[in-house]
Amino acid sequence: MNAAKQPAWLDNAVFYEIYPQSFCDSNADGIGDFDGIISKLDYIKELGCNAIWMNPCFESPFGDAGYDVSDYCKTAPRYGTNEDLKRLFNEVHNRDMHILLDLVPGHTSVEHKWFKQSMKSERNEYTDRYIWTDSIWEEPTGYGSLRGISDRDGSCAVNFFSHQPALNYGYYAPCRPWQLSMDSDGAIATREALKDIMRFWLGMGCDGFRVDMAGSLVKHDEDGKGTIALWRNIRKFLDEEFPSAAMVSEWGEPDKSLQGGFHMDFLLHFGPSHYNDLFRCAEPFFSDRGRGDISEFVAKYKENYEKSERKGLICIPSGNHDMDRLSRSIRGDNLKIAFAFLLSMPGAPFIYYGDEIGMRYVEGLTSVEGGYNRTGSRTPMQWDDTTNAGFSSAPKERLYIKQDESKDRPTAKAQMADESSLRSEIKRLIAIRQCHTALQSKGEIEFVFAEKNAYPLAFLRSGESERILVIINPADREARFECGHTLKKEIYRFGGKINRQDGIAAVPPKTAAFFEV
Repeated sequence: MNAAKQPAWLDNAVFYEIYPQSFCDSNADGIGDFDGIISKLDYIKELGCNAIWMNPCFESPFGDAGYDVSDYCKTAPRYGTNEDLKRLFNEVHNRDMHILLDLVPGHTSVEHKWFKQSMKSERNEYTDRYIWTDSIWEEPTGYGSLRGISDRDGSCAVNFFSHQPALNYGYYAPCRPWQLSMDSDGAIATREALKDIMRFWLGMGCDGFRVDMAGSLVKHDEDGKGTIALWRNIRKFLDEEFPSAAMVSEWGEPDKSLQGGFHMDFLLHFGPSHYNDLFRCAEPFFSDRGRGDISEFVAKYKENYEKSERKGLICIPSGNHDMDRLSRSIRGDNLKIAFAFLLSMPGAPFIYYGDEIGMRYVEGLTSVEGGYNRTGSRTPMQWDDTTNAGFSSAPKERLYIKQDESKDRPTAKAQMADESSLRSEIKRLIAIRQCHTALQSKGEIEFVFAEKNAYPLAFLRSGESERILVIINPADREARFECGHTLKKEIYRFGGKINRQDGIAAVPPKTAAFFEV
């Protein structure tokens, strides 16, 4: 595998995910904006995060929270202007931080000018920008479709919601006349338009992209070969024009995404990764009940780790805008233990805004902007104990999503003042990670103990000049394992003291510790 040359700043990157509409509102309209984000950059830096992933901020009708783009080169007015976003880039860089934009290459909104042109019965340069059948009576196999919406005879494939027509990057193995090949004029035009979008924002100062559903672009591409080839073509363009641009994929198959030229790949909360076994299932491994199983997650992780040539470029997020909040299933001190794991694994960690203070999933909310069950994970950030928890000075009823109204809701201000808070623990963990290259993105990992239906979890992180043993026991009871390493200097501990005697380590309940070995 010829992995892309990685920008040096990714080696020790710790990302903070900003959902812009929910982060900080500077103009009292009930929706977060760029100026609000700028006002909180020092908060992010003080936590220890040195990189940002911002969810889509482009013009959109917001039927899917901005993942339905109507103009890729114009910011949504509710957030600010293109100049405001450029100023955000500059403010991020002034703090020696980096920022990735969220790129959505697979589909647009029905409001996009490309789609409006593609609906016309007369051929034009956008006729093949989307996937259309030749007849209104035939639907694209395996996809939903838009039908009967214009004079054009045909059905248009959609991704996810019915207002998100699928862009055409070609079919790997066309079998119908309307299924265009990857080297068709239409597919190539779409690919080149994607490059133009990337040129625009990289030229404005962003540091790269997190790419939404990066593995789904070429259709009928079961082994991903066509999509890998597509991204290799884009990687060649980036190497020539923007060699320092960072690329992180939402793919879930790191062996494929790294072949395609991405620097890092997200573990997805669906598919084969067993990521949900850790935090979001009936019996999560990190629950203090101690009934979870991490073995299948570790087995799949090791498989992907080897496939990606032990590059250590698999990212494990605390959560994101598509998942239940971490605190919905993991609570109390176990949240600290979960972050001890997240911040000691290879690949860049991603912290979803508010997870650092244990923000809760707000139950029973009506769907907002296509959130549906995800809406409860997208509520406004809780900054302090002032009106609307400091998120906005708008009247409560104007907040675009209802806020957690619990009297004991966590706030950033309170947790920053409390050395024993979740946020303070996360700050300590990030600082330790940054002091030890073995704990950073590229440090190697070897699992020492990760047995089926058993606790604890133990793994060895290795760098050029150090080896660090990480031992984690989220359960409410002592756990023991055969430990062949002498525990030298303890560099981090939350919970009880771990004792090793006759090669057996006894790990107290609800404990996490790092040792030089």
